[in-house]
Amino acid sequence: MLVLQGCAGHQSFERRAETVLSCLAKSDPECLASYVHPGKGLRFSPSAYIDPESDQVFSAEQLIAAWRSDIRYLWGFEDGTGEPIRLTLHAYFVRFVYDADYAKAEQVAADRVIGRGNTVNNLAEIYPGTRFIEYHFSGFDPQYQGLDWKSLRLVFEQREGAWYLVAIVHDHWTI
Repeated sequence: MLVLQGCAGHQSFERRAETVLSCLAKSDPECLASYVHPGKGLRFSPSAYIDPESDQVFSAEQLIAAWRSDIRYLWGFEDGTGEPIRLTLHAYFVRFVYDADYAKAEQVAADRVIGRGNTVNNLAEIYPGTRFIEYHFSGFDPQYQGLDWKSLRLVFEQREGAWYLVAIVHDHWTI
């Protein structure tokens, strides 16, 4: 794991993020559910723009049930085409959560956005007072000159002295 930038002195926050990332790497919904905020649940956003009206939010129990279900949810709309993103939670996870080995991310930062595209990033407006860890890859195929970058942001809120996961935000270059 890379050393986090900008998070000195907050070891419990760093450890919590590393543990959640490990749950994601293992595709373990029970593990992930144990870190979901008990009051707010866990929001999934397929892009930097968090949409409180249409993003899917699951409680810990709903997360586990949805993982095992073949129900296809509406997660938002494809950039460029406007086509609806209708996937099961597991299929969404493969495409918009752990779509790269973020445990081996090129860059990791706390409370600082690394990946920037043309999509509005409203994380601070939707989740004021929270902390986030960003795992970032600058790109994969040299022919795209970095236009195939992607990031995963894990957003945490403190409650009664513990950090709980409130959102998983995927970000990538968009058209």
